[in-house]
Parts: sequence; C-alpha cells; structure tokens
Amino acid sequence: MRPPSPDRSLVSPADLAQCRQMIRDGSKTFYTASLLLPQRVCDASRSLYGFCRVADDLVDGSTGSRAAVDMLLGRLDRIYRGQPDNEPADRAFADVALRFAIPREIPEALIEGFAWDAAGRRYPTLDDLHAYAVRVAGTVGAMMSLVMQVRNPSAIARACDLGVAMQLTNIARDVGEDARNGRIYLPLDWMAEAGLDAGAFVATPRPSPALAGVLQRLLAEAGRLYVQSLSGIAVLPAACRPSIHAARLLYAEIGRAVEKNGHDSITRRATVPTPRKLALLAQAVTASLASAPRSDVPAIASAQFLIDAVASAGQPIHPPRTLDERAQWLTDLFTRLERQNQ
Repeated sequence: MRPPSPDRSLVSPADLAQCRQMIRDGSKTFYTASLLLPQRVCDASRSLYGFCRVADDLVDGSTGSRAAVDMLLGRLDRIYRGQPDNEPADRAFADVALRFAIPREIPEALIEGFAWDAAGRRYPTLDDLHAYAVRVAGTVGAMMSLVMQVRNPSAIARACDLGVAMQLTNIARDVGEDARNGRIYLPLDWMAEAGLDAGAFVATPRPSPALAGVLQRLLAEAGRLYVQSLSGIAVLPAACRPSIHAARLLYAEIGRAVEKNGHDSITRRATVPTPRKLALLAQAVTASLASAPRSDVPAIASAQFLIDAVASAGQPIHPPRTLDERAQWLTDLFTRLERQNQ
C-alpha cells in the first residue's frame, strides 16, 4: 500500500460528514452526547458509529445470513490491512482503528453480536444476556475509551459496564417493539420465574404486572452498572468526561421514563423531553467535575476477552500536530501497515 502524502488526510471531510449524518439519523441520544466531545474525539466517535451502523444494517437485513457476516469480516480484513473498501464508513473506521490501535477482536465481537440479533437468539440467563450486550454495546464502550487514549484494564472494564447498562436500558424500552418483530431479549429464567412464557409473549405481547417485575429487575441491573461505570469516567481526559456523563445520564433517564410509564413498554414508548435533555446536559458538566471512588469490582466475565485484547494490542499512533510530526506519523503508520500485510 502506498502511504498517503503528508499534505493529504487519511479520511476525507466527506467521509466524516457521512458518518455524522448516520449518527444524527440513527441515534439522537448518542448524537446529543457527542456534541460535548472535543472535535478530534467527536470525529473518531462518529467514525466508529458509522461502521457500527453499516454492519448492523447489513447483518440485520440479511435475516441471519452467514454470507453477510462473512462479507463484513472480509471488509474488516481489508480495513486492518489499510486497504478499506471504497465506502465512507470503512475508510473512516480504518483511519480510527489504525491510529488508536483498536484490536480487531473488538469489531469482530460486535459483528458476532449483530449476527446473534439477526438469528433471533434468545438468552436463558442474565449472564447470557451480558454476553450479548458486551458484544453489541460493551465493544462500543471499549472503542470509545481507546479513542480517548485510555487503555488500562480497569477503565476498559468500566467502559464495558456503561455500554452494557445502556443496552439493558434499550431492551427494557423496546421490549414491545422487539416482540412484535419476533424477538425477545429478556432473560428466559426471569420470565419463567414471573410465570411468563416467552413464546406466548412474543406471539401476543401485552403489559402485565409480571412483565413489569421483569423489567424492574433489568433496570435495576442497568442502574448497578451505571454506578459502577463512574470510576471509569473519572479517569478519562477532563474534556471528554461531560459527554460520557451525558450519555450515562440520558440513557438512565430513558430507564426512569420506563418506570414512570408503569413499566409498560408494550403500549407506550419511553422518551426524554427536550427540556429534560438540556437539564441533563448541564448536569453532565457538573458531574464531570466530581471525583469517583476507584472500583476494584471485576469486569463482567464475558467482557474479559475484550480487556485482554486491548492489553495485547500495540500502542496507538498519536495524531500529529506539526508538519514534521505528520511526516513521522505517516511513516509510522506505513510501517505498521506493512507489518500487518506480512
């Protein structure tokens, strides 16, 4: 691969604009939180989201086809060789993955989670649900930590906690919509304990006190993980903390909206009004100034492989600031690509 010339960016403004539009259309909550990030991290986060969105849509649209998964893994091969497909999301993700030394195991796990989605996989226990949430959301938390240049194992563990908490909140909010699409993500043993038959519920989803109890348990687990994530947010760069607190607070508020709706996620959809979002953004700035006690709680067991992958990865190539630094940066990047091609 021929290295780019020193006066040329590895990813074009048009690619970044495309990724920005994807996050704006696909997740208002993530988009709102991203506005508080420093520009460099903001661009990287949108590049991550763009590839995640493309991967999710491709696998979901294939109704579980192994061919779609193999196609994505092929695109990932080319990304990690520094030869991404001629697609904005692929180019943008390649730039971020190589600059910040994101180990390939992380996006591979994300794709695996999307494949579980498309196959309609169900989860017998909370541990099984954790394994799914780690893949589709913990991976995003881990990658976000890396683009903020925080790589220590404890921080990655807490980033995964936050991602999983957000995914559990999504599941609680979307249980009715998911059931109408033939999917159920609630732990099957919890449903059985509540006297709910998963098959019958998916066939005819309806609110009930039994379902409310299951959602209450799920949101309590999310709440535990939101609190646990605080020590990880505290070690992020100061300029990045308001955005991550905003994401935490906005998603936790979705859970509270589910509670206010009587845990009825079948006939009602939990939303956060704009005035409340603005108040939470202000609260996020305040929260970013507070310290948090260090957490020595072990990582979610199913997230350990992500932590190990980060520990084994090389060090990132930091973005250049001067012309001389940029020339050296491009040389270092080319050396890394050559090694990966061998």
